Amino acid sequence: QVQLVELGGGLVQAGGSLRISCAATGRIVSIPVMGWFRQAPGKERELVATITTSGNTNYGNSVRGRFAISRDDAKRTVYLQMDSLKPDDTAIYYCHARVYSTEFAVYWGPGTQVTVSA
Repeated sequence: QVQLVELGGGLVQAGGSLRISCAATGRIVSIPVMGWFRQAPGKERELVATITTSGNTNYGNSVRGRFAISRDDAKRTVYLQMDSLKPDDTAIYYCHARVYSTEFAVYWGPGTQVTVSA
């Protein structure tokens, strides 16, 4: 069974920075894509950023230039460095991974709360 465990999150003032991480555990052969999505109250879940094993990244329009995604494949961990945070970044951030074990499957973490105060 594959699990995604998120660390980090919390409360930060506008303009501040925060880093969150997500580690994948379980029976894993490879993780072609890892990333983050977020969902604010009353809104749909939206893309924050994804990264492939080759390092190709994709960012949501609202975070491009402020957030940076990276991964450490030896640790099966993805990181999200969030700078110049705004109150609109307040949301639950969900780790996402497309994992190959015996077959390809998509997994989600339980989510970590990020709150940005004005």
